[in-house]
Amino acid sequence: MSKRKSNLQIAQEQAESTIKKTNNKIEELGKSTYNLYTSLNDIQELFDKIRNIPSEKRLEYNKLKNVRLIWKQQVEKIEADYKNAVAKNAGKGVVGVGAGVAVVALGPTAAMGVATTFGVASTGTAISTLSGAAATKAALAWLGGGTLATGGGGIVAGNALLALAGPIGWAIAGVALLGSGLLFWKTKSNQDRLEDIFTLISNRDINSYELAIVEINERISHIIDESVILHNAIEKIESFGLDYNQMTEAQQYELAAYVNLMSASTQLLVNPILGLQPKYNEEDFGKFTSDGNSKSINKDLIIALSNLLYKIKLDNEDKKLLWKSFKRNKKFLTSLNTSKKELDYVILDIVCEALDFKYKL
Repeated sequence: MSKRKSNLQIAQEQAESTIKKTNNKIEELGKSTYNLYTSLNDIQELFDKIRNIPSEKRLEYNKLKNVRLIWKQQVEKIEADYKNAVAKNAGKGVVGVGAGVAVVALGPTAAMGVATTFGVASTGTAISTLSGAAATKAALAWLGGGTLATGGGGIVAGNALLALAGPIGWAIAGVALLGSGLLFWKTKSNQDRLEDIFTLISNRDINSYELAIVEINERISHIIDESVILHNAIEKIESFGLDYNQMTEAQQYELAAYVNLMSASTQLLVNPILGLQPKYNEEDFGKFTSDGNSKSINKDLIIALSNLLYKIKLDNEDKKLLWKSFKRNKKFLTSLNTSKKELDYVILDIVCEALDFKYKL
């Protein structure tokens, strides 16, 4: 007779399933985005051929052209980071056979899905909610090239785009790591209490992913509609001729409307999926510390734990148990890039203060 699953195990399995659905939607988003990007390039080429366009109008669509260029460069960077990570980690149990999965090449549409989901920073140097290694891990995990704390229990490689990157997904990864340490607890009441906290976190994130899936579906629908409109616009512009001064006033007005269309469509490329943005970010931390709160604290640690514990009510006993759980789990400490010695109990008090400050805002 099989052992009955705990509420935490059930919640984690549901989280894994929801992440997989999210991944599939992100891939679908990437395919739609590819078509939109192609249509925007086609209409841009037509605008570039038209002579005598007023300088302010040309400046406007050239700005849009630059935004798309930065976005495309970020897409290419994601592809390159993925390939470099595969080469660097080959034989280390991080990718390929060591992870029990096949390494798949990260193609343009897959990278576009990642870039569109998280958005591109204005500088073009990083995805807005990810950076550096985290962005690479997102691409790796999406294609099954990344693992989540081997043996830690929880999320299967290949089903965890966000479980290795992005604060919402990091929370689920954190719960998997922490949940694997529940066996350390001899007192059942303490173990049950921790399980309840981790289950609340998992259920919170399941809800976040489900809402994100709705948002991604809406984005895909908008992209498909915009792509059709752009295709029709291309046919109309081709009939206007190549000299702005020879166009009728109605054609010139329509051309201006198409620039607005290009602007709206470009935003569908670069605007992130809000449901997958961090619940607590650097801006939140900056507001918290600028209000007279302590600045001599580990910013990254506070942000990470704030995302893990966002909207989770904790009393003093909960905080004490969590703190002990954190300190006992080496893999979890490693994921936080901190040590047992550095993780002082006061950290959880600060996290709760930081979150209370955000809730009030």
